[in-house]
Amino acid sequence: MNDRPADSPYPSVPADDPARALSVARPDTDPSPTHLGVVGDTYTILLGGADTAGQYTLIDMHVPTGGGPPPHRHDFEEMFSVLEGEVLLTFRGEQSVARAGETVNVPANAPHAFANASDRPARLLCVCAPSGQEEFFLEVGVRVATRTQAPPTLDEAAQAAFGAKAQALAPKYRTELLGP
Repeated sequence: MNDRPADSPYPSVPADDPARALSVARPDTDPSPTHLGVVGDTYTILLGGADTAGQYTLIDMHVPTGGGPPPHRHDFEEMFSVLEGEVLLTFRGEQSVARAGETVNVPANAPHAFANASDRPARLLCVCAPSGQEEFFLEVGVRVATRTQAPPTLDEAAQAAFGAKAQALAPKYRTELLGP
């Protein structure tokens, strides 16, 4: 692939890196993916930066009715593909609904949030590029056994502690939490 003319506007394709292996995620049958309870949702890390040479993170999100993160923003791209259900998106203060089969890209640094306002769970695939968001979730989340297991219910004190921990760690992961 390095036989391009010198005046080609396209770069050559780099050589294969044989040190990198094929990554396969099987969240329902393989016990190795990490399932985390975060803000009442369950996030399964399918592929992290270690799997993708830091290019992106892929997260399977199980969002129960009423679930979803508070308003936030971060300096990386985030894309959601809704596999099941629907979510109410708030993007720069404007609301829209994303339903099964639809994909949404949130540009870096834009304020946003999403919530499951329907009466059944939603399932989303979330891509964050570059990777790193999985590390934030690993620090703040609570491990659960499966992709759909609800995280433990937090009392007021535990919710406050979670919020304080998330606020303290957010800057480390290029994230700003904007509201409750």
